[in-house]
Amino acid sequence: MSSAAPNPLLHRHSDDPHQGFIGLVASLAEASGPDGLTIGEIRDRLDERAFGLMILILAIPCLVPALYGVPQIVGVPILLLAGQMLAGREEPWLPAGMLKRTVSKSMLDRMADFAVKRMGWLERLSKPRLRLFTTGLAERMAAAFMILATLTIVLPMTNTVPSVALALLAVGLIQRDGLFVAAGATVAVGWATAIAVVATGFLLGAGWAVGLMARFTG
Repeated sequence: MSSAAPNPLLHRHSDDPHQGFIGLVASLAEASGPDGLTIGEIRDRLDERAFGLMILILAIPCLVPALYGVPQIVGVPILLLAGQMLAGREEPWLPAGMLKRTVSKSMLDRMADFAVKRMGWLERLSKPRLRLFTTGLAERMAAAFMILATLTIVLPMTNTVPSVALALLAVGLIQRDGLFVAAGATVAVGWATAIAVVATGFLLGAGWAVGLMARFTG
């Protein structure tokens, strides 16, 4: 008698809010065999926090001040991931071919080593608290703030501050830390407002200058 095909959902890992993102990255290296893990296996092990972790990884390079080129490239996948969160998806959607690609054991080990050595301070500051701001409708709102921050990242020479907002939002969702989410949202709104004010002032100033020139040359 033939056995039924295994249901991949039965192998999904439960979301433990007390496990930090460094532990999540390290667990990938520990769970990988000699050939590493496929992208699909990595996504399933990260569970719903895959969104936050993937966005955090994409945001880190954009923290470099006055960077041009990289923010414009990574901004697109960040928008796609945040858009899926806003739509209420429980896990990131990726093409089937990409899910089958393998991340080598050595690469997973390097990722874990980097997380342990370079990002411990960020994890120590964050912890599960104010979870009301990290789940359900609040999580979708966090995704909207991520989209707002990303739209300002792609502007030339303006990437650092919105990247800080993205990092705070992502860590907040990963760690279930509502305080980080609130801080990230505040930075995102504040920065977008500042840019809007500057742009409005520039447009009004340019209009006033054009009108003044027209009066003297007309």
